[in-house]
Formats: sequence, structure tokens, C-alpha cells
Amino acid sequence: MATSFSEQLWAAGDAVYQQILAHPFLRGLTDGSLPHAAFRHFVVQDSHYLRDYARALAVCAAKAPTEDDVRAFASDAVGALAAEQEMHAEFMAALGGDPAAGVSAQGVSQRADGVLPTTRAYTSYLLATVYSGSFAEGLAAVLPCYWIYARVGQELLARSSPDPLYARWIAGYGDEQFQSVVRRVLELADRLGGELSEAERRRAAGHFAVTARYEWMFWDAAWRGESWPV
Repeated sequence: MATSFSEQLWAAGDAVYQQILAHPFLRGLTDGSLPHAAFRHFVVQDSHYLRDYARALAVCAAKAPTEDDVRAFASDAVGALAAEQEMHAEFMAALGGDPAAGVSAQGVSQRADGVLPTTRAYTSYLLATVYSGSFAEGLAAVLPCYWIYARVGQELLARSSPDPLYARWIAGYGDEQFQSVVRRVLELADRLGGELSEAERRRAAGHFAVTARYEWMFWDAAWRGESWPV
């Protein structure tokens, strides 16, 4: 049987996903051993990331093939900003501090805008791809943030966490509402895939592989307490 477009994309990032599941940041979420400083680093950078991710989704909406797809991506862009404002505000209230303050996990002040190297690189790649590439390329670039979080949420939901903050984060990505959004995007990918040449599918899979790696790097940056070296 022919490989669906979504299957082709996932195959490009599956090895990275296995490394994500094995990462000590995620293991620390489920057993409760992850230092709150590392989680705070993640939340701060995720707040910055989601602002540009919302912009990337808005560009996907502008290039989407049908009116329903335009509305769906526009809604997802609004949802990304809502997540940044609501969920992260709740976490920061518990952890202490302001996501916009730009303070590392070690309490060290960062650059004025607070955006650290991995976040800057990831969002720059996303925005460059959605602006300059085809709709299929842009979709493939934004898809790991949907799909990997959904898979991670499903994987971790059964285990949850003894830490209430981490249990809340896991529940947010493992619940059916988020899973249904991801299924809708995958259905679009497979509908689109039948119209693409093999060269177009390979280019899109290449973008998927890159942003899947950035997902691993994002958790790793929080685990390491990444900061600007100079």
C-alpha cells in the first residue's frame, strides 16, 4: 500500500521522537524529579515561542487551500496565543516571576527580549519556511509542534506525575480536545499529500525532520538551563 503523507512525515521524525521520550526532562516530568527551575525555563521560552508560532499559523491560514482550512488555522493561531496567556500565566503564578522578564533557570538575566538561542533558532526557521515555502512545506514545519506534543501527551497521560504542576501540563496535551485538533491537521495533510509530487513530499518531510529536532532541542535547552554564551 502507498504511504500516506502523514506517515511519510512521521517517518522523517520518528527517530527523534524516540529520543524525546527518553529525554531526562520528560522523565523528570512523570516521576516528579524535574527541578522547578528547569520547568520555569521551559515555560518562559514557550511563551516566547508561541507568539511566533501563532504568526506561523496565521501565514499557513493565508495560504490554506480551502475556506474551512483558513478558518481552522486562524483559530489555531488564536488558540496558541490563548494558551500563552492562560496556561503559562497559571504556571508562572505557581513558579514565581513574569515570562516576559527573560530570566534563566539559574536566575541570570538574559538579553532584553528574553528569547534564548534555541527558541530564536526554532522560530526563525518556522517563520522563514512558512513565508518562503509552499503551503505543504509550511504545514510540515508547524506540524511537529502539534503532533509530537499530542503523542507525548498520550504517552505521559497514563503515568501523570506526583507534582501537581507537571500533572496539569501533561493533562493539557493528553486530553481529547487537543487530540482532536491534531487529527484534523493530519487529515488535511493526507488530503493535501495526494496532490503533491514526490519531490514536494520529500521537501516537506525535510522540514518536518528539522522542526522535530528543534522540539528535542527545546526541551534539552530547558534541561540544561541554556543561556546566551556572550
